[in-house]
Amino acid sequence: MKKLVLITLASLWLFPAQTRAADAQAGQEKSAPCAACHGVDGNSVNPQWPKLAGQHPEYIYKQLQDFKSKARANAIMNAQAADLSAQDMRDLAAYFAKQTTTPAAAQSDKLKVGQEIYRAGVAARDVPACMACHDPGGAGNAAAVFPKLSYQHAQYVAAQLRAYHAGERANDPAGMMRDIAGRMTVAEIDAVAQYIAGLHRVRAVPRY
Repeated sequence: MKKLVLITLASLWLFPAQTRAADAQAGQEKSAPCAACHGVDGNSVNPQWPKLAGQHPEYIYKQLQDFKSKARANAIMNAQAADLSAQDMRDLAAYFAKQTTTPAAAQSDKLKVGQEIYRAGVAARDVPACMACHDPGGAGNAAAVFPKLSYQHAQYVAAQLRAYHAGERANDPAGMMRDIAGRMTVAEIDAVAQYIAGLHRVRAVPRY
């Protein structure tokens, strides 16, 4: 609970006093360099690159800030964000947030295990339910800057969880995701990633 309060308070500083409001139209005009990897409308075709369409603007903005400062390490994105201004980031975030996310593919044989983890966690290792922060349907929490997960590529989700598990990604407030992913097995990470990708069409897989 203490971590959640700290993260929520921190999120209030993500959008400081602005000279100009976020402009989705301007964001579209600035998004051409993003299209090669993320798609014109933010729906990437390659599953190693995340879908940005429909993502909370607060989350997109924070990630761009972190790529620019290198708090989040990625050679391609560190370079892409290097020359972006705060206004550019707000505009891009507004544009992609307005786009409609397309469905992602999921492996049905992993959905049951993935659902158990997403909805109930792994009690034996104190892994909390993913839906506690990311919503039962994967909608996330904009106020707390918890990302929307539904429709996201399973390959990308699994890669990020593995990066948190290994401590290779460290821009999670209060180390929350590193703590959680660090207690998950590779098989659990893969299963929950598949369930997340299938949230657009699978709301509840029968347990028995």
